[in-house]
Amino acid sequence: MKRKRHTPEQVVRKLREADRLLSEGKTIAVLCQQLEISEQTFHRWRNQYGGMKADQAKRLKELDIENTRLKKLVADLTLDKQIIEEALKGKW
Repeated sequence: MKRKRHTPEQVVRKLREADRLLSEGKTIAVLCQQLEISEQTFHRWRNQYGGMKADQAKRLKELDIENTRLKKLVADLTLDKQIIEEALKGKW
C-alpha cells in the first residue's frame, strides 16, 4: 500500500473530525476506517497535534525542520573543531 503523507493542516482537520465522531459514540476503530488512517497513526497524531490549530501545527513543523538544520550545523562545526584541535596537537 502506498504511504500517504498528510500536511499538519490535514492532520488537525482529521483530528477534529475524529473528535466529532467520538462524541457521536463511534469507536476508535470505526473512526480510523472512516478517516483512512491506522489506529497507531491516530494515537501518534493525538499525542503530537492534540489541541492545536492548523496554524500552530504548521509552525511546529517549520520549527522541527529548523531545529534539524541547526543540529546538523552544530555537528559539522564540532567535527571541524575536533579536526583543527588534532592538527594543532600534531596527532595526524
